[in-house]
Amino acid sequence: MSLLNNFYEVNWLSVIVSAIVAFAIGGLWYSALLFGKSWQSLLKLSDEDVGNANMPLIFGLTFLLNLAGALVLDLTLGFAADWSEGLLTGLTISLAWVATSIGINYLFSRKPLKLFLIDAGYFVPFFTASLPNVP
Repeated sequence: MSLLNNFYEVNWLSVIVSAIVAFAIGGLWYSALLFGKSWQSLLKLSDEDVGNANMPLIFGLTFLLNLAGALVLDLTLGFAADWSEGLLTGLTISLAWVATSIGINYLFSRKPLKLFLIDAGYFVPFFTASLPNVP
């Protein structure tokens, strides 16, 4: 399998930087500056609900999931990818796989379109900005 062959060529520094970038994008995306208040309202989460969450656990696991996403993107692209291929692959993954998967779940759970646009929309800059192993 080619993904396993690429594992030996993983640029771990690049993967970690990509995970940090994705984490930062999430922090901004779900902040009060962008979509945080709308997202919170659509989910009917009070400020108290948000304040009582186990944020170290949430942030820690989020970073590990960002790291996993960056690693798989690196493995998918392979060592020889250039920035335009990385950008196109990230965009394709976010729109064709992630957004469609979220969309199916949101349709069946009757979640509002605005919530879908916020949550699925986050993955477009997430995957297009996470360009591990791309010079």
